[in-house]
Parts: sequence; structure tokens; C-alpha cells
Amino acid sequence: MTRIVLICVLLTYCHAIYAQSQIYGTITDQDNLPLAGTSVFIHDMNKGTISDKNGNYRLLNIPKGINRIQFSFIGYANHIETVEFSGESLELNIIMKQTSVEAEEVVVSGVYNSTQHDNAVKIDVLKLDPHSIKTTPNFTEVLTQVPGVNMISKGSGISKPVIRGLSMNDILVLNNGVRFENYQYSSHHPLGIDEFGIEDVEIIKGPASLLYGSDAIGGVINFIKEKPAPVGTIIGDYNMQLFSNTLGITNNLGIKGSSGKFFAGIRAGQKSNADFLQGGGAYVPNSRFNEKSIKLNAGFTDRYGTFKFFYDYNTQTLGLVEDEAIEEITKRGRSNRIWYQELNTHLLSSQNKVYMGKFKLDLNTSYQNTELIHYGEIDVYEIQMRLATLTYEARLHLPSKENSEYILGFQGFNQQNENLFDRETKLLPDAVTNNYSAFGLLQYTFFKKLKLQTGIRYDKKSISTQAIGLQSDPMTYRASLEKFYDSFSGSLGATFNFSEKLLFRANFAAAYRTPNLAELTSNGQHELRYEVGDNSLVPENAYETDLSIHYHRENLTFDIAGFYNIINNYIYISPTGDTTNSGIDIFRYRQANSILFGGEAGLHIHPKPIEWFHFETSFSSVIGKQNDGVYLPFVPASRLHFEMRVEKESLLFMHKTYLSVNTTTAFNQNRPAPDETATAGYTLLDLSAGGNIKVKSQLIFVSLSANNVLDKKYIDHLSTLKEVGLFNPGRNITLNLRIPFTIIKVSENIDL
Repeated sequence: MTRIVLICVLLTYCHAIYAQSQIYGTITDQDNLPLAGTSVFIHDMNKGTISDKNGNYRLLNIPKGINRIQFSFIGYANHIETVEFSGESLELNIIMKQTSVEAEEVVVSGVYNSTQHDNAVKIDVLKLDPHSIKTTPNFTEVLTQVPGVNMISKGSGISKPVIRGLSMNDILVLNNGVRFENYQYSSHHPLGIDEFGIEDVEIIKGPASLLYGSDAIGGVINFIKEKPAPVGTIIGDYNMQLFSNTLGITNNLGIKGSSGKFFAGIRAGQKSNADFLQGGGAYVPNSRFNEKSIKLNAGFTDRYGTFKFFYDYNTQTLGLVEDEAIEEITKRGRSNRIWYQELNTHLLSSQNKVYMGKFKLDLNTSYQNTELIHYGEIDVYEIQMRLATLTYEARLHLPSKENSEYILGFQGFNQQNENLFDRETKLLPDAVTNNYSAFGLLQYTFFKKLKLQTGIRYDKKSISTQAIGLQSDPMTYRASLEKFYDSFSGSLGATFNFSEKLLFRANFAAAYRTPNLAELTSNGQHELRYEVGDNSLVPENAYETDLSIHYHRENLTFDIAGFYNIINNYIYISPTGDTTNSGIDIFRYRQANSILFGGEAGLHIHPKPIEWFHFETSFSSVIGKQNDGVYLPFVPASRLHFEMRVEKESLLFMHKTYLSVNTTTAFNQNRPAPDETATAGYTLLDLSAGGNIKVKSQLIFVSLSANNVLDKKYIDHLSTLKEVGLFNPGRNITLNLRIPFTIIKVSENIDL
């Protein structure tokens, strides 16, 4: 009898605990009909589920404190609910509102757990949805769908993002919040991140040193990994892409699963592309590239914390379109044999969140190892370097309420560059870089309309290099360096919700960037030029003012933003007018006080009488020049984009079908830097159509797209192929196939 009583007491106790840490409810539409299949996700916990056939959902093991929950369903506005969870069982019923234009998203790049409209810093979100993104062999090109974002390109495989006229080390790239280090300083090096397993891309336009330190002076691009599978499921997807222009093929397979507390996933992919065809049909010798990638993740989430581990491996071989390669390669191919670079990157990261009553503690660390090899003739190593980076971060979220949030933090990274095997060329010296910073952030909301965000940060950085060469040879000798930098940065911004539909945003930020190894120590040939550094360079300091307006209705959104960025001691590279004994042009790194100013505007209309029709347009422009009137390099031309899109729920044997027509116009760029030439404008036409085909119970997404339909022969102002007189890619037809599949699906939410 005693045992029975004890068992009953334990069962009652367990049930009480179980009932006291859950959020549950019903999701319906405006007609009070249940919405089955609605995604429910808590970003802080990296945990989610989907509603059942009756619209019911349940999330277990929820921590106490402020939680922001996002409810998403195609065709409906995202519903973002902020709740202060006390630990008791909470019923939260949601009514979703239909909409046909983009809704705001929960964003993580602003550090605060907030939405796009909550942030004083404008954060654009690009959803990597195969139904809407441009399919191309060049992943960076997808990012240019965001107004104000462009790319420096050396063909389909090598490209760099540009934000409001700033690029390379003025832009910080994050891989799921981790500082990504793979020799970003050069326009001849690739982005280095594979798009598969990435759910969306968050883009901060403008200085973000307060949040991320040096190298975020021009903005941040954060590639956010896909969410775990819904609780109680194991799902996957297979992706294949075929490209006519590069004779390219991409294969990618991913599988992920989740229980109530554990989640894990694996993804592997391969890309192979031959030399691309210019507009008009001629191929570009040695523009071929190949890539392989593996991504693993695992984690545990509970009311006490969330612990996530990630491993990414990526290897790329990329042909270099140089004079030697153009002369030697006489046949189009896809195998890299001469004049190419190889990058092998391993990235291991751990991201953890611990709940301590009213406090939350983020503890993140990562280790990245990138090996860069340049090959000349067959099996001839010209350059071989390894960059190892250890990063770590702690952020303490102090007790806060729905109208306030306070954060204290510490960040650091230790980096080592090492030349391997004493190769012929030592592009950069062996060096050690250390950086440590502390910061404080404040967010407060007044009258439920005015949200203020501010903060301050202090950084201390050191760079130590070893000498290279013999003092008797001034052409190759580089003395050792010991450099020390420190800087304050900060920002003050606000958002004002004039009404539910109209939002004003303003922000002022002070940011900085220290000179990098290439700028301080270069002394040798790099691709088509001889580069000389300057060890007396001082840090860049930026002071930017941003103003923006957002307006939305059920069938319309409108955004307009302007900025003015003053950069003292802007670092750039320019020709000296001299050449080496072998006739190579000599370029030198220099500094000058500069300004960049411009803005972006976007409009999306979905007419109510024509539910199946969408119209979008955007415009972006930036001007960059030194105080003496000389224009800055790599500043893109003004761009105008139009898209007309037709969507039908069903058409013949296809479901959720679409047809889109896009035009992109780049205007004349008549403001070149001294080492550039003016570039004529151009207009490109793109077409795309696709939808889901249902085979029994299996959905298959198929799309067919054509980029540069008219096979326009053009040169973009930011194309480095301009240096060798070659054009941008011509017509490309892409077949895109995506097969999602379910291995295990549990009808009821479970907690394991």
C-alpha cells in the first residue's frame, strides 16, 4: 500500500512539473478556422513545433522570463508574441491574419531578442526560399536582391559582397553568428560559405562596431542556419541544380531530427562548374570552380538552457582568370589543373544559453582553420598559408521587462597566420593578432511607441609579425611589426511607431576598423599587380547617420532609407604609376578622409482585386569620394529593379505555382576611382517559373529560370574581369529540383 501511495505521489509531482513548464494553445485564422501546419518557434531556445489538424500546439520545458514566440504560416503575416513566462502552464491562443506581402521577422543579428521593426539599426532579412530567390551558380549574386547590396565578382566562383559602397574588410561576415575568417581582405578570394543549410540571411547596413567590433564598419552579413526539425520528427531534403552557362551541377542532401530536448542534423553537398560563357557566347578561360561541403549540428534544449554544437567543412578549388591562364588554357573544362587557388575551411562552434532565474547568459566559442593555397603550373605551389582563429564571447542579459533589456558583454579573438612549407611567395608574414573588448547595451521602450537603443564598447587589439627576407634585399625584406590599437565605439538610435502601419527609424553610430595584415605588410605580386603595404597606417573611424521610414498595409509595403557616412583615414589601394622590372603595375595602400552617402527605396504592391499578382520595385544609389573630390574604388552604379510575379494555388498538375519577370538596370558609373575606368550601364532580363508537383503523398518542387535572357554582353563596374577585358556571364538556364521528405513524424508533441 505504501508503494502505491508513493507511486501516486511521484506521478502527481511529475505531472505538476510537466504542466508547469509548457506553453500551449490553438491557432486559427480570422474566420476562427484551425490552421494546421503552422510553425511555432522560440528563437532563444532554438526549438519549435507545428500545429496539428485542429490547430493545437504545445511547447514543453519553457524557461522562466521573457520569451518571444514566432508563429508562421504561408499567406499569413508572421505573428510575434512576447510573453513573460512565470513557469506555470500558459495558454496562448493565436489568430493569424492573412497577408500577401512580406511580414517582419524575428532577428538575431542585432543581439537583442527582437523583431525587424524593434531595431534602431535597420536589418534586412533575405529568406532563402527556393520559390522566390534567384538561382545562380554564384551565391553572392543572391544577396544582391537586397537594395544597397552589390558584389565584386571575378566570375561565377569568386565574389565579395558590397554594402553601400564598402567591401572586403569593411564588411564583417558571420557564419551563424560566428566571425568568419578566411582571408576576407582580397577581392580575389571567395565568400566561402555554402548556401545549403542556410535558412535566411540578415544584413545590417551601416556601422555595427558596437555589436561586433573592428571590420563591421560598413555592415554585417549574418548567414543564419536552418531551424531544427519540428519536435518529434525526422525530416530531410534533396536538392539538385543544373546550370547551362557553366555546365554546372549541384547536389545537396540534408537530414535532421528533433525530440523534445535533443536535435541533430547532417548535410553534405557538391558543386562542379566549367568555365562560364560571357554574353555573346565566348567562354572565359579558367573561370571553372568546384566545391564540397559537410555540415553537422547537434544540441540539447531544456528550461535550464540551450546548448548547440556545429561543425562546417568546406573545400573550394577556384580557377584564377589571369594572363598566364588565358594564354595557356585553350579548351573549356571544369578540372582545376593550373593557375588556381584552393581553400580548405574547418569551423567548429559552440553556442550556449543558460537560464538563471531572471538572468540569461550567452556563452559562445568557435575555432576556425582556413588553409589557402595558390597553384601556378601543374603541382607548383606558389603560396600556402593557414589562418587559425579562436573566438569567444559572453553576454549577460540582466533582469528585464517587456519594455526594457540590458546586456553586458565580453568578446575576444586570437588569430595566427602561418606560412607553410616555405613556398616561393610569402604574401603575408607569420603573425599573431589578439583582440579583447567589453560592451554594454541598453534598450528601453517609452509609451509603447518609442524604443531607444544605445550602447558603448571598448576594444584593445595587438598585431605582432615576424620578419621576412634579408635586410640586404629591400624588394623582399619586411621587418617585424608590433602594433597596438584601442578604440571606443557606440551608437544611439530609436524607432517610433507613429501607428500600427507607419514606423520611423533613426540611428547614429561611431565605428572603427584597424589596418589588416595585407594593408600593413604587403610587398609582392598578388594576381595582376604588385602590392605594397604601409606599416604607418592608422585605424579608420566612421561616423554614420541613418534615417528610414517603413509603411505597410495589408497589400502594400514601402521602405525608404538614407545615410551619410564620414570615414576618417579610409584605407584603399591605388596605382602608383610605376611598374616592376617585369612590367607589373605597382599598387600601394593609402589613406584619406572620405564620405559615402546615398540610400535605398523599395515598394511591394499586391492589388486586392488581383490576388494572384505582385509588383515589386527597388532603387539604390551610393556616392563615395575623398575629401579632395577623388572618387573611391569599388563603389557600385545606381541600380533599379522591377519584378512582376504571378502566383496561383493550383495550375494544371502543379500546386503553389509562380511565374516571375525581373529586370535589373545598372546606370552609367561615371565616377571611377583613379585605378578604374567609367562603366556603361546595362539592363538584364530574368524569367522564372516553378511550383510543387504532388506524386502520391510526396511533394516535389521544380523550377526553371533563365537569367540574362537576352544574352547581354556587358561589364559590371565591380567586375574584376574588367582588368583583362572580359565580360560578365551571359544567358544561364537553371533547372532546380527540391525533394523534401519525412522519415519519422509523431502525430502528438513529445518530450524525450
